Amino acid sequence: MLFCHAGFLALAVLFSFSSCSPVRSRSSYAVKDSHHIPRKWSRVSAAPLNHIIKLEIALKQNQFDELEKHLYEVSDPDHHRYGDHLSHDEVNQLVKPSDESLNLVHEWLHDNGIGRDKLTYSAAKDWVKVSLPVAHIEGLLDTKYNVYRHVDGTHVVRAPTWSLPSHLHKHIDTIQPTNSFFRAAPRHSNVMPVADVGQDLLTAQRIDVASPPADLTVAQACNVSAVTPLCLRTLYGTIDYQPKVPGKNRIGLTNYLGETNNRSDVYLFLKQFRPEAVQAAFQFRIEVIAGGDNQQTPNNATQLADGKDLEGNLDAETILGIDYPTPLVAYNTGGSPPFKPDNNTPTDTNEPYLTWLQYVLAQSELPQVISTSYGDDEQTVPESYARTVCNQFAQLGARGISLLFASGDDGVGADGSCFTNDGKNTSTFLPSFPDGCPYVTSVGATKNFNPEVVAFDPRNGFVSGGGFSNYFPRPSYQDAAVIPYVASLGDQFAGLYNKHGRGYPDIAAQGQLFQTVWNGTIRRLDGTSASTPAASAILSLVNDALLAAGRKNLGFLNIWLYKRGYQAFTDILSGSAMGCGTTGFPAVKGWDAVTGFGTPYFPKVRAAALSSS
Repeated sequence: MLFCHAGFLALAVLFSFSSCSPVRSRSSYAVKDSHHIPRKWSRVSAAPLNHIIKLEIALKQNQFDELEKHLYEVSDPDHHRYGDHLSHDEVNQLVKPSDESLNLVHEWLHDNGIGRDKLTYSAAKDWVKVSLPVAHIEGLLDTKYNVYRHVDGTHVVRAPTWSLPSHLHKHIDTIQPTNSFFRAAPRHSNVMPVADVGQDLLTAQRIDVASPPADLTVAQACNVSAVTPLCLRTLYGTIDYQPKVPGKNRIGLTNYLGETNNRSDVYLFLKQFRPEAVQAAFQFRIEVIAGGDNQQTPNNATQLADGKDLEGNLDAETILGIDYPTPLVAYNTGGSPPFKPDNNTPTDTNEPYLTWLQYVLAQSELPQVISTSYGDDEQTVPESYARTVCNQFAQLGARGISLLFASGDDGVGADGSCFTNDGKNTSTFLPSFPDGCPYVTSVGATKNFNPEVVAFDPRNGFVSGGGFSNYFPRPSYQDAAVIPYVASLGDQFAGLYNKHGRGYPDIAAQGQLFQTVWNGTIRRLDGTSASTPAASAILSLVNDALLAAGRKNLGFLNIWLYKRGYQAFTDILSGSAMGCGTTGFPAVKGWDAVTGFGTPYFPKVRAAALSSS
């Protein structure tokens, strides 16, 4: 078999690859994976042959079933191993590939002119990485890369169908970037600038935010037009709790797509809404991964127009406003610049979860709770990619890390876009990724206070997301709660969702009209991007109480949540996940596919966690 074509010959000297020599192959090539181009993407042109791609090869994890067994045992409050989380090294031993898999992949790469000196590896060697020009990868994967443009004007280089020698199919789970069109879009909807409404509200009510009265009520602390840390702390019962083991307990957040947390804005926010925490604006740690952004100077005109750091500021301000003095770690993941049609030489990774996951999985110490406000439609990624990423989340769960993800801002799907991505354009609800992964905790959004209801803002169309995965089957821990809910729907929405899929969200929190300081001014933001850091901060305080009592932190939440913890959450009974031209999944008594089990009330959740450990 020869991999010689004209474009590649022109580059052979430049890249010093010997891929035009005969390739020894144990078997012929066959398609390994194929994925339809998502609706919002269109082909522009063939990819430049000398465009460099950082190829990431996921090898079959040798004992993932055993890892999952450990994950479920250490997360089950009825199991004697509850809380006995695995170490970094123990997880790596379970997920490392077999010697056979690694040797066969090395042999295949060597036969295609790629020596081991060109390769880098993940800590467990379940990922092999190499940077190559498109021309070389097209031969390696028997594929064709093209430039694709999104409706927002951004571009990526992708190959919807790719192949491997048949004998490698059972040894390699996925290779990216190939056919994943995943975009880690922030889940927030910008409402409008509001000039100092938060301070006006507090002044009018004569509330000293630095020393609020002991008998402060939700009605006094909260206003539906402007949600503040004082409101959230009062509503969810954390206002009287002083963290006992900050440092031993930590919380993290993730930033993607050029976002960071502007310290000057965070300072202004805390000065106004949590004065005793103001120095935290300059104390929380920012870890920059793969060239992630950490610009702390004022935004330029283009960045202001793009709303740069709206998401990052919302996350950091929400967490610090609730959790202070618990240390915060922000992970700013970048990678190389996105592809531009007039630039033939950028590296194109654009797989943010993979980059972030491989970074944190290599760390021996991590925050016990990590909040992520980014996601995309499940069908934008191939199932192989989704499962590979999901399995990496399981590794973090086994180590005792609680991963919370925003459930989306379009209900069951944005009107006008609810069609399958298989070329048939069949009407369907649009589940979210990675919310369908059974190893993460998905967070929906609420609004109002007495009672809380499903978040919906007619001014921008924001509605809390929810649904059922098409890739991941319902895990057994959901059966008792989710099967009755699906049965209650009857034939409503028949054919629009997977009745047997993993249902989400798992919980919810306030997510509408959050006060946020950005560019030195106050704005109000909607979104599960607000509810997720809020829920994460509250659960982090539960961990603080557990660790202070000599117990283990919560870890992977869902087993505990679906067995016992749900009783400590406030059930949401009104509203629905409107979308796709329908009313969407309704909120009902018990679990539902729009707010999960409801919102956390800290005193009850703390008591439930302490009684389980």
